[in-house]
Amino acid sequence: MSGGVRAVGLLSGGLDSTLAARIMKEQGVEVDAVNFYTGFCIVEHRRKMGRSGRGGRNEALRAGADIEVSVDIVDIFDEYLSMVAHPRFGYGSAINPCIDCRILMLKNARLRMESTGAKFVFTGEVLGQRPMSQHKNQLRLIEKESGLEGLLLRPLSAKLLPPTLPETEGWVDREMLYGISGRGRKEQFVLAEQYGIVDYPQPAGGCCFLTDKNYAAKLKDLYAHKGKDSVTKEDVILLKVGRHFRISETAKVIVGRDEGENNFLESYVDNRWVFMALDFEGPLTLVEGDISADEKRSVAAITARYSDGKNQNVVRVEWRYGGESGVLEVEPAGNEIDSLRV
Repeated sequence: MSGGVRAVGLLSGGLDSTLAARIMKEQGVEVDAVNFYTGFCIVEHRRKMGRSGRGGRNEALRAGADIEVSVDIVDIFDEYLSMVAHPRFGYGSAINPCIDCRILMLKNARLRMESTGAKFVFTGEVLGQRPMSQHKNQLRLIEKESGLEGLLLRPLSAKLLPPTLPETEGWVDREMLYGISGRGRKEQFVLAEQYGIVDYPQPAGGCCFLTDKNYAAKLKDLYAHKGKDSVTKEDVILLKVGRHFRISETAKVIVGRDEGENNFLESYVDNRWVFMALDFEGPLTLVEGDISADEKRSVAAITARYSDGKNQNVVRVEWRYGGESGVLEVEPAGNEIDSLRV
C-alpha cells in the first residue's frame, strides 16, 4: 500500500461512519472528513433544543475529535430543500428521498475530492442496512449518478462488493477491510470495542426527519397548501416543533408543547400572529397566514385548551400581530379540533 493518499470521508458522527474513518486512518490514509448539514437531522435538532442528552455536542465534531480527524461542516440546506421537493428517484415509506440524498452528498464529496487533490471518497454505508438505498443495485446506481464509479469505497462492506480503484491500485489493503451486511449491529459493536470507540449515539429510529411519518404528514400538508417551490428553510424548521392545526386553506396554527418549544417558537414571531393564555401557564401559539375574526377566536380557544386553564369555563388569551394586540375571553376548545390536526 502506498502512503500519503488523501480521501474524502462522509462523517455523520454515528458508529458506522466513525468506524469507516478509523479503518481508513489505520491504513495510513489521510482522512478529509466532511459532515453535510441538510436541515433535517433529528439529532442535530435535539442538540440545538438542548435535548440530546449528550452535552450539546455536534456528533460529527465529537467523533472527529475522538479519532483525531478534522471535520468540516458544510451547509447544503438550500440545494437539499430543492432535492426533497423534486427527487428523481422518489420517496421511501414517508417522504424520504434516500437515493437522491446519497447522490447529492456524494456529488458534493466528489467536487471536494477533485478540488483538494484527494484520490477517492469513502462512506460508512453497510450493504443491506437500509431498505431504500443500501442494496447492491442502489449502491451501484448511487455510485454512477454521483460520478464516483470506481472511486467510492465502503470499508465496512467492501469484501461483499466489487473491488474499487483504491483497492486495485494498492492505496488501501482490501484484506484489511470488512464484509459486514444487514441491519444487525453486532459486528460494528465488536469493531468499536477493538478500536476503543466507546462514545457514539445509539441508533433509535434513524436521524432523519423525512423518515418520520408525523413530520412527513406536516411537510405534505405544506406542499399541498403552499406549493413545493415556495416552501422555505424557515417553513421546514417550524415543522419540527409543536402541534400543527390546519384551520383553513390559507392558515395554519402551531402550538408549543413545552417551555423548550415555546422558547424556540419565540424566535419566529415576526410576521405571524401570536397567542398566549394570560392567567395560566401554557403554549406559545403562532399562526401562519391570514385569519378572520372567527378564526382568531378559534385559535385562542386552541391555545386555552393546551394551557393549565383547559378545565376552566373561560380563559383570557392575549393575541398580537404586528403592532396590534388584544385580549379574547374564550371557552377552551374541545375534541372537535382533533380533525384539524395535521
